[in-house]
Amino acid sequence: MDMAGKSKGLVHEDGQTVSDKPRVEMATLDDLPALTELVMDLFSTSGDFMPDRELQERGLRLILEQPNRGRIVVVRNNDRIFGMVNMLFTISTARGGFVILMEDVVIHPHHRGQGYGTMLVDHVVEFATQKRFLRITLLTDKISAESQEFFRKQGFDYSNMIPMRRLIE
Repeated sequence: MDMAGKSKGLVHEDGQTVSDKPRVEMATLDDLPALTELVMDLFSTSGDFMPDRELQERGLRLILEQPNRGRIVVVRNNDRIFGMVNMLFTISTARGGFVILMEDVVIHPHHRGQGYGTMLVDHVVEFATQKRFLRITLLTDKISAESQEFFRKQGFDYSNMIPMRRLIE
């Protein structure tokens, strides 16, 4: 930091200065430990899911290793990942084409309210537009009015559809 308290950024070996400003990008397998921690935190507050490190890591790995099935987007700086969202790709007969199921939208608790969730959702919408996806669907916790309000501000509306599930053990 300089005397004014502004970050000068990192200097690479070639002498170029690089900003440490948070940015949005696709996750890689190297990010798996940090992604697993974020999902573990998310599931620890959910009534529908029990955190299980092995299961969460396996699911994240499946997405990272098979980009034709989905992608994981993160917001990070040079040191850490602040948040993530995963996009799963499927086909809608109602829309007649490819759609995205957006899951695991999570921002680390210490970094909420700083615009990172908006950065992630904006990236997903831009990705969907560029790749000509026809819809983005998400599930959010029924008990979390804060999450529902966030997604409404991002342009999502309630559906007449309700989720139902059958777990296969």
